[in-house]
Amino acid sequence: MIDQKVLVISGSSKGIGRFLVDHYLSKGLLVAGCSRSEMENPPLGYTHYCLDVSDEVSVKHMFTDLRRKFGRVDYLINNAGVGAMNYSLTTPARQLLNVLNTNFVGTFLLSREAAKVMQLNRFGRIINFSSVATPLKLKGESAYGSAKAAVVTFTHILAKELADLNITVNAVGPGPVKTSLLRGVPEEKIQEIIDQQAIHRYGTFEDVANVVDFFLKDESGLITSQVIYLAGVC
Repeated sequence: MIDQKVLVISGSSKGIGRFLVDHYLSKGLLVAGCSRSEMENPPLGYTHYCLDVSDEVSVKHMFTDLRRKFGRVDYLINNAGVGAMNYSLTTPARQLLNVLNTNFVGTFLLSREAAKVMQLNRFGRIINFSSVATPLKLKGESAYGSAKAAVVTFTHILAKELADLNITVNAVGPGPVKTSLLRGVPEEKIQEIIDQQAIHRYGTFEDVANVVDFFLKDESGLITSQVIYLAGVC
């Protein structure tokens, strides 16, 4: 087993995920990630897997390969997500299932498989991604907000299940961040969300990384089952 700690990030080919890849490589971690597409210009020290996070077989194969290569997984960041701006009465089932599969099923599967490897060393940190769409209960976000609510409930339950293995499970809930997730969302809708925040601005990649850093710290071993929403949303 290698001495360096290993971090896995889903949705790592762009946006917040790509930022976190570079961020944690700069901190000396070995970083692996996955997304449905290849990563352009992958950095040294990074291992990429092309897969759908809701595909159970592919997820299992990834963690089997990670265990074979590195002998350990220490950190998991469940960043992969897709949005859907649509009212309930006009949301087709295929869109609903896509949102649930990527945001919740993928989070469930990666957490399950990562924990199986983490338990070998009795140490781990799992960070899930929720969204302010859940506490704000935004109109037009029934599928997305509900999927992220499921992530929150899963975070609380999994934290209890894994506590005796010294694996913590927490979540971060960003507000609007300028990524492809907002593509196609009207600017006035985004501004409506920002206006409901205590801090009236877009979030940045650095804002998100700051919370993830906190959850990953060795000193955060007593912190589990917590959800931090950014910008003063509760």
